[in-house]
Amino acid sequence: MKAAVIVFPGSNCDRDVKVSLEQSMGSEPLMVWHGDADLPEADLIVVPGGFSYGDYLRSGAMAAHSPIMREVIDRAKKGVPTLGICNGFQILAEAGLLPGTLMRNANLKFICRDIYLRVERADDVFNSGYDEGQVIRIPIAHHDGNYFADEDTLKSVEDQGHVAFRYCNEAGEVTDDANPNGSLNNIAGIFNGAGNVLGMMPHPERLADPQLGGTDGRALFDGLVTRLS
Repeated sequence: MKAAVIVFPGSNCDRDVKVSLEQSMGSEPLMVWHGDADLPEADLIVVPGGFSYGDYLRSGAMAAHSPIMREVIDRAKKGVPTLGICNGFQILAEAGLLPGTLMRNANLKFICRDIYLRVERADDVFNSGYDEGQVIRIPIAHHDGNYFADEDTLKSVEDQGHVAFRYCNEAGEVTDDANPNGSLNNIAGIFNGAGNVLGMMPHPERLADPQLGGTDGRALFDGLVTRLS
């Protein structure tokens, strides 16, 4: 299996993702600079978290127009599994690969803490390491993670089963109190229509090793490697 991690100016989770992928794959992923026009052949593309271009204009808005994104969009539309984490989710939404947008957190504050997620689907290439309905603990670190979509788009996302994760409490209950940022329907991650693109605000790479305080995020990377190898 080959994986490619896209690196933008302002990315700060690219190396965390690299380590997590290497642990699961047994080999190093390719690190691809945003200014490159060519994307090497890869079975998985990861757009990592951070603050690309300092979040100027809107989070992910400038990065979505980087030269490498033309290739990322083309590969994703051809079916290559593409994962966007935090700022990566924002970039993929700005690039039109995922519906909706990520707005300023409802409390207008940067939030950095562990939260609970309920796995809504486990029959896809990304979540095969989990069970449907499983509750996992994953860190978040964002200022603009408030998922929003117009009424028709939200209905389509829900009706077609494109929600990957929801914010919940430790018991798996989806409540307002468990929603850290105001996201509609407690949405923490979504798939595209084809199911090969996943955007999620939480950071699985930050809880993928016992030395980091937990391994709930490791199953995502292990599951990807199992499905794509």
